[in-house]
Amino acid sequence: MSEITLAPGRRLSELRQQMGLSQRRVAELSGLTHSAISTIEQDKVSPAVSTLQKLLKVYGLSLSEFFSEPVVDEVPKVVIEEHELIDIGGQGVSLRLIHNGNARRTLAMLLETYEPGSTTGEKIRHQGEETGTLLEGEITLNINGQSYHLHAGQSYVIDTGNPHSFTNSSSRRCCIISAHTPATF
Repeated sequence: MSEITLAPGRRLSELRQQMGLSQRRVAELSGLTHSAISTIEQDKVSPAVSTLQKLLKVYGLSLSEFFSEPVVDEVPKVVIEEHELIDIGGQGVSLRLIHNGNARRTLAMLLETYEPGSTTGEKIRHQGEETGTLLEGEITLNINGQSYHLHAGQSYVIDTGNPHSFTNSSSRRCCIISAHTPATF
């Protein structure tokens, strides 16, 4: 199994090669373009979470499994340093996963930062439930075609099986802390 120290694109390339798939075949199976697969595998761009989910579906992995390091000792880490958080965001959206390397964990927690004008892009959908609290700024949550404008101090709870997205249309940064179950990230 690969170590987490590999860049995400390199890790995706390694997974593809281990399965004996060409980039073109992965593009067909994932619904992405061949050039997108190539660019991601060369680490020229960081894939959006929804794009990464499409690729990992081809490889039969969850986001949690993709970002998990094998736990060498039986005791998972208790304290995780800031530099150990795994950023699975991109393009003005930072989604820093708090992860201790335990692939069997049942809860995922993210520290999310949305720069002004940023968005998660196309709607995200994954099994489970998510709850979050805005620590600063404001954000628009779109779920099932309905928009909710939230500001600092407000919280949300959603069924993540419904397509959803987050957009920061304001001129200020937005910070959210969120928890997800099951741990699909």
